[in-house]
Amino acid sequence: MNSRLLSTGFLLTLGLLNACQTPKPASETTASAAMNPVWQSDAYTLYRDRVVQGPHEARALSATELVSNYQSPINEFQSPRVEFKFSLNGKDNEMAPGLNHLLIAAPRPGGGAIETPPIVFGQRYEDSTPASATTYLTPNTPVKIRLDLRPVLAAFKKQGYYTTFKGDKLYQQDFKHVYIAGGTEPLSWDFDNLVNKPELEMKDPDGNGIYEVTLNLNQPAAAKTTAQQWKQSINTADFPQYSSDYPLADALYNLALEEARRAVEPDSTFRTGKEWAGVWTRDISYSIILAQAALQPKSAMKSLMRKVSPEGRIIQDTGTGGAYPVSTDRIVWATAAWEIYNVTGDDAWLRKVYPIIKKSLADDRQNAYDPTTGLVRGESSFLDWREQSYPRWMQPVDIYQSENLGTNALHYQANVVLAQMAAKLGEPGVAAQHKRQAEAIKFAINEHLWQPEKGYYGQFLYGRTALTLSPKAETLGEALSVLYGVAEGERAQEVVAKTPTVPFGTPCIYPQIPGIPAYHNNAVWPFVQSFWALAGARAGNDQSVTESMAAIYRPAALFLTNKENYVASNGDFAGTQINSSNMLWSLSGSLGLVYKVLFGMQWQPERLVFRPFVPQAFQGKRRLTNFPYRRAVLDIEMEGFGNEISSITMDGQPLANAAIPASLSGRHAVRIVLSSKAPQAAGVNRVANQFSPLAPEVSQVGNNLTWAKAEGVKEYKVLKNGALVTTTTSTSCSVPAGPFAAYQVVAVDGAGLESFASEPLEIGTAASPQLQLETVAPKAALAYKGFSGQGFVEISKSKNKSLTIPVTVAEAGLYAVDFRYANGNGPINTNNKCAIRTLRRGQELLGTVVLPQRGVEEWSNWGFSNPVLVRLEKGTHPLTLAFEPANENMNGEVNQAMLDYLRVRKVE
Repeated sequence: MNSRLLSTGFLLTLGLLNACQTPKPASETTASAAMNPVWQSDAYTLYRDRVVQGPHEARALSATELVSNYQSPINEFQSPRVEFKFSLNGKDNEMAPGLNHLLIAAPRPGGGAIETPPIVFGQRYEDSTPASATTYLTPNTPVKIRLDLRPVLAAFKKQGYYTTFKGDKLYQQDFKHVYIAGGTEPLSWDFDNLVNKPELEMKDPDGNGIYEVTLNLNQPAAAKTTAQQWKQSINTADFPQYSSDYPLADALYNLALEEARRAVEPDSTFRTGKEWAGVWTRDISYSIILAQAALQPKSAMKSLMRKVSPEGRIIQDTGTGGAYPVSTDRIVWATAAWEIYNVTGDDAWLRKVYPIIKKSLADDRQNAYDPTTGLVRGESSFLDWREQSYPRWMQPVDIYQSENLGTNALHYQANVVLAQMAAKLGEPGVAAQHKRQAEAIKFAINEHLWQPEKGYYGQFLYGRTALTLSPKAETLGEALSVLYGVAEGERAQEVVAKTPTVPFGTPCIYPQIPGIPAYHNNAVWPFVQSFWALAGARAGNDQSVTESMAAIYRPAALFLTNKENYVASNGDFAGTQINSSNMLWSLSGSLGLVYKVLFGMQWQPERLVFRPFVPQAFQGKRRLTNFPYRRAVLDIEMEGFGNEISSITMDGQPLANAAIPASLSGRHAVRIVLSSKAPQAAGVNRVANQFSPLAPEVSQVGNNLTWAKAEGVKEYKVLKNGALVTTTTSTSCSVPAGPFAAYQVVAVDGAGLESFASEPLEIGTAASPQLQLETVAPKAALAYKGFSGQGFVEISKSKNKSLTIPVTVAEAGLYAVDFRYANGNGPINTNNKCAIRTLRRGQELLGTVVLPQRGVEEWSNWGFSNPVLVRLEKGTHPLTLAFEPANENMNGEVNQAMLDYLRVRKVE
């Protein structure tokens, strides 16, 4: 039966159900007002009691019941064009980016099975089966894809390794698996996570070098349909109760309360989501900041302490390259801990968390703080799937080198928090030190990441020996910069007004990355949207807050749960790589709209302050009762709109400074009347959801840089050492002979959207000195391949904990020092075994050397560490590479790598 007919029938059912409800009292919103949209766009319309998106509608039947007829469109009108690649060991190593195999999964003449011939690895296959514009992918279409891997296997037999299109050598002993990647479910372009999808592994059943896999495409079950009704089934009467003139908002608040209770495990820690078991540092921290410190403080405390190592350090979640210090956003824990203290006033809690934060920041300062820029290195906070937010050429070691807006905003706030804690605990020296550190990070963010021509911050600095700024907007980072005061005054207002917003919300990044499926890329995350609402309120932007509330209420109502994310292009939950219902930070964001935006609650060490922000579109009366504040319980009434308080009383008496003192006890009635004056008009940068061009692949031919022409690209920017040197419409550029330089190319399309910069191409280097490390320490007796010289050295927590390496240079200058290494202790996208070492000259700290994982048991997979820039005088310099206490990773036991040689390049 036609799904649209079903939808229409269900809409009629909804109408009949609503008609049968008890008539509303005159004191409530009139029927005519209920018919007026609260928010409306071409994408969807939000009313007081319902949301309508095309044929889909969700409606609040009461404050404890919602119905929805939403059905994901993911299986409708799918193209039969299936693009895919083969993958050795879960790496993108078959063909250049943008070059894919093509299968037309359309019915064959005579009804034959869909099967490819054996496709030779590295040779593009294009199916010639005809398919009209009205041919769609039939549900449950089986296809058999065959791969001829014999050239790879022959190379293994002949020389012991296969050379990929990138020039990398894959040694036979490191060859583990063959996968297929692609863009049609169940295929995925997320190469890093192919190891977690056994159905995408190809097998050679006959042992003849022909691998195969049979896939079932366009499975209706993959649509992940949601329920059509939610009716409260858990008692949440002990939680704060909310009511307003907006039945839909009231029901969604109660839905979030019920899911908040479901999110607590039997041991009283938080569960991250229905599909995400366990406690995750960043998830619980952001959730605590949004709402859970106030709603469930005991679970918040226990959950945070679950993420502390035995040595008293905050645990970084597992992730890229073995996580810490490739990822450094664990420090959001500090702000969450401070929020709990402000809510509870628990001095014992303050004394418990203070040394943990102090020790963690000390480690971060040594391992990740860049003295050159003043910024903090490390992956974008929560955007921790490499290909979802970084160019494909960036390896985990490159991500460590990057300096991201959101992560830096977190480190700024963590230093502010520690300074405040130290002052309260009587350590003025520590307070002053971290106040200075916070101001230094704030200055660096505004110095290096601000884009005056755009009116918002750039995404991150990235590169190798020189850094350049990615101009993409990164919504969480933009929001935190405003919320924590990194951006102040007119700059904060400008960030909120000019950061791009697409029809279904404010996406994680903008513009999107082409060829990468929706998850962080091409997606809106409700918890990020909630922080964006907080930023909009702080900046006094009525339109922005209104749209944020609509973007949070729409999916929760239609899907009848607080989902993890949804696709920015169409607002659907089913098109993202992973999605969870009952998501902790999403439901916390929904609650935070009430507590922190509408009622404007700001918890401080000695008081609770009200700074309400009610958009004009959501004007009216609202109540928040049974709200606990330390030893008091508050029943709060509010009416009007705007962000100016006309009057505020407690128990009928004026409330000075709109603040509840921490000493208050007992039950009290608070009444707030807003001025009903809209804030000064401010805009929203509404844009279509667009994709940037692909980053060019650049090579050197003689004295020229060359790259392929890309469709839709208007011009190319050529960068030298991170700075623009020329703009051209050509696909080549001459480069002068001379000293060391790192060149990159950026593609710019007709709309002015920029690609990521290409992988740095280093030219003008003389033969770089290489010091074989087996000359300064015993070589390892391990049968790994691919090393240079006579062998390599193993470093671990028990072997070669300190190496003294004599480095000789012929002239004074700035040198890039790095190490060729191998780390086969895990995949590049998860686990926690990144090796970390400190590089010193005598007692002088030169930098941290990071040796991330490069593949499971891939010990013949060699690459370079991050370059440490060192100024050296002519002569010999003994450098020390050592394992120091700050170099503990999150594993605690395995901190191991193989070192081949040290490389020294003069860069200035």
